[in-house]
Amino acid sequence: MERPSLPAIPRSIFWMVILSLLLQIAAIGVFRQYHTRTGDDHFGFGWEMGRVARSIAQGHGFSSPYEGNTGPSAWEPPLYPYLIAGVFKVFGIYSYASAWVLLSINSLFAALTTIPVYLIAYKSFRPRVALWSARAWAFNPYVWYWSIHWIWDTTFTPLMLALIFLVSLEMEQWPGWRGWILFGALWGVGALANPATLSFLPFCGLWIWRRRYRRGLPSLGGVALSSFVFFLVLAPWLVRNYEVFGRFVFIRDDFGLQFRLGNNNMSDGMLFATLQPNLNKLELEKFQRMGELAYEAECRRLVFDWIREHPGRFAVISMKRFFYYWNGVPRPTDSRAPWDFRSSLFLASSVLTIWGMGRALRQKRPGAWLFAGLVATYPTVYYFVFPHARYRHPIEPELFILAVFLLSELRFRKPVAKEVIAD
Repeated sequence: MERPSLPAIPRSIFWMVILSLLLQIAAIGVFRQYHTRTGDDHFGFGWEMGRVARSIAQGHGFSSPYEGNTGPSAWEPPLYPYLIAGVFKVFGIYSYASAWVLLSINSLFAALTTIPVYLIAYKSFRPRVALWSARAWAFNPYVWYWSIHWIWDTTFTPLMLALIFLVSLEMEQWPGWRGWILFGALWGVGALANPATLSFLPFCGLWIWRRRYRRGLPSLGGVALSSFVFFLVLAPWLVRNYEVFGRFVFIRDDFGLQFRLGNNNMSDGMLFATLQPNLNKLELEKFQRMGELAYEAECRRLVFDWIREHPGRFAVISMKRFFYYWNGVPRPTDSRAPWDFRSSLFLASSVLTIWGMGRALRQKRPGAWLFAGLVATYPTVYYFVFPHARYRHPIEPELFILAVFLLSELRFRKPVAKEVIAD
């Protein structure tokens, strides 16, 4: 049995990628997005990632996510800070040229995501949905907002997750070892960009194993190979962390602070940003005095103490975070504007997505349960930390596909011959 080939990508998809990229780059100039905020010594240019990148570019290594020389760091995952640092070395630290280049790179990642969006939709929902999903992604201003506004991994992570999703769909009938090697490598790169993606890994792996088992394809050796490749990709960073900290640190070490920002005496289901060291002088002094690992451990201790004392409140605000993740985080409004129109659009997109997913499951579309697993697993950590619109963006490619599928079903509802494989 040979590996099933992906459909040929129409030339129109490549033109979409090029046009989307050009429009995003034009938007960077028109809206002057390269004019990053200069206050607080340019902290708004990449935030903690920008600070670490500055340290790398200045020859101090991966260190100091806030002010002062606080030593080696694993406060952020390594890939994007190293990208920023490379740009800084060529185009200048916190310069307009660096901002232009980084935002253009983000735009390239966003535009390239059009290709896996098309291929995923084609495999699961056939050509019409694939074409419209690609258009919806390539020319959506909401997608462009994250690429031209945020110097962060906000567009690279959706690209990696989309590629992982696409390879997973292929793996259910891909014999041999190449697919497993690619699967492990993609997951390793994705984890080094954003470890939150790993919440989807167990479900993804089990889905592939089940699908292959039903087709009579072996998986045990492939799982071992894929796991080896995954840890091989992570190994240099994990070894580096052990050498500089003297103990095992898995990719990043800021969970305690992130957990505390959403769970404290002032918490109401949203981010309480004033506890961040860049906004709180006392917290910054504590970070500088204690060091990164001890500070994170202290934040974690405070959070778990608070949860033990307020279990009911923690449960209530966690339910609020679930709602905010899919409805949109509320913004302050006055009495004349009681309803946030942006939140209503955010909620509408979530409703379309969930409705489309339910329809795909009922019709037993190829990969329907993989879509469901992604929607169920990826957001879970944010229900317990704090929500942000940016935290839904990594799974937006798949959400777009489900919404477009639903709209196509409603628009072209008519009896058709079934051409799906039971999932």
